[in-house]
Amino acid sequence: MSSRSTRILEAAARVIARRGVRGLRVEELAAEAGVSTALIYYHFKDRSGILHHTLEFISDRAGRYTTDRDPGAEPLSPREDLNKTLLLELQDATAVRENSSAWGELRASAVFDEVLREDLKRATVIWTQEVAALLGRVQPNAPAAALSAAAERLTALLEGLSMRWLSGTLQIGWARTLMSEAIDAEVERLGR
Repeated sequence: MSSRSTRILEAAARVIARRGVRGLRVEELAAEAGVSTALIYYHFKDRSGILHHTLEFISDRAGRYTTDRDPGAEPLSPREDLNKTLLLELQDATAVRENSSAWGELRASAVFDEVLREDLKRATVIWTQEVAALLGRVQPNAPAAALSAAAERLTALLEGLSMRWLSGTLQIGWARTLMSEAIDAEVERLGR
């Protein structure tokens, strides 16, 4: 992806996080990205294209900040990897706040937008499969259906905790504690 496209998508994530999907105006996005509206339409065709690519962008960015590891660090155990990956979604960092806010806005808007709903469904399935794979490394003898159900519960809980944290109704430390306890419960259940 070109640096201009990336700059536009970074700006789109910021604008959506700040103003919501309904508040996303191409003119404001262009100003935020420092490009012309024509360039936005050239790269993304229309509003649906902007939303589709922004969803992909925030999914990819979350993948990076939850899986990037120091190359010189000791490898993580499967359990440490699972915990770290999920808990890094609950950190008070600008990119995480922005991503989580934009994801929540896109999810809420998908209720009313069939095209966005399909895009979000695909992104959610991929995320759930990634978490199921992490759980499978922790509990390799667990049945696939049980891994999938546990991943579904954990990702749904993480989204809910994130929205409560972002809306100021839950402290980040408590959200992380609740998530850690849920991971413990799911891993234990899979081990039975």
